[in-house]
Amino acid sequence: MINVAIIGTGNISHAHVEAYLAFSDRCRITHLVDIFPEKAVLENEAYGLNAKVSSSHKDIVYDPSIDLVSICTPPYCHAEIAIDFLNTGKNVIVEKPMAASLEECDRMIEAAKKSGKIFSPIAQNRFRDPIMNLKAVLDSEKIGRVVHVQVDSYWWRGLCYYDLWWRGLWEKEGGGCTLNHAVHHIDMLGWMMGMPSKVTAMMSNASHDNAEVEDISVAVMQYDKGTLAQITSSVIHHGEEQQIIFQGEKARISAPWRVYASESKSNGFPVENKNLEKELNDYYSSLPKLKHVAHEGQIDDVLTAIESGKNPLIIGESGRMTIELITAIYKASTEERAIALPIKKDDPFYTVQGIMKNVTHFYKKLASVKNLEGSITLGNDYSVYNYDRRNNQ
Repeated sequence: MINVAIIGTGNISHAHVEAYLAFSDRCRITHLVDIFPEKAVLENEAYGLNAKVSSSHKDIVYDPSIDLVSICTPPYCHAEIAIDFLNTGKNVIVEKPMAASLEECDRMIEAAKKSGKIFSPIAQNRFRDPIMNLKAVLDSEKIGRVVHVQVDSYWWRGLCYYDLWWRGLWEKEGGGCTLNHAVHHIDMLGWMMGMPSKVTAMMSNASHDNAEVEDISVAVMQYDKGTLAQITSSVIHHGEEQQIIFQGEKARISAPWRVYASESKSNGFPVENKNLEKELNDYYSSLPKLKHVAHEGQIDDVLTAIESGKNPLIIGESGRMTIELITAIYKASTEERAIALPIKKDDPFYTVQGIMKNVTHFYKKLASVKNLEGSITLGNDYSVYNYDRRNNQ
């Protein structure tokens, strides 16, 4: 039986608790920690966990009974907490974003290597059938070489969203929508396409004058042989229509799933290639379904890694790649120029302190509340477009 501690009992922790409870024959939640312990008490009671409640992760970091830790705190303390637990021999899952800087990522990865324990940053959308299947179709090379990628990480958040005490501050949130919302889609892009050679971008704050951080950024990434990827990261888009589209030499595919294939007439104009479309649809439909999805899927993967001694799908280097792409967007936006990758250790944007010193602070955060009531949304499940889902209800 794997004993689990959850650090941070805010909104996202519920996804972790419910995922662990789905595997009650393999694990149990024994500890809950929050700097506001009354929140942990409420979560403990709501789920009937009978877990020990603490106000600091340092109270339990040396507890030998703990096997696995889920870190669900604000981003600014991800690195410290993860490293403390890795150094005392615990396996660690850390919520997105993995960290606020590449320097923190590298220290986390080094701690994981020294400990020999599992370290897995959350990227739960890889564990969705439409995303996993899209990756499989790309890997089959049935659409030919990818020539363009369109990533629409569209979210919408009201002004009061940034009133929460840690949000909207470069020091504590680490960034705006690019780091904390589009992290999901940028992870998908890195997983499916690898690292680009160059990044250019612009960012601004168009609708949230109570936050230092950006609420929209637009980036273009350049890959070998002329391939480009464009990424819009936003919390100002009504409808939250999220998608990732790959244009190949032979066909277009996407999540949510849609396929269109073209071939050339003698004059260069397109004609639909229905045979290839059928082949792609048949292949996509033949792919196996995941037994567990989203957070439940990733936590199952980590539990299996602990039980088997093998690596999980998402390791520290996976999370680091995502942070490097996001850092490049921030650097390119700030310096108003194209940024070559990789980002080196002597770059000002390698550290949190360097980012905070150099990046644009759009507005001064004036409001700060301890908690915000109400449910949260976790984005699209990529089965259908959000717009289509609403209009088919």
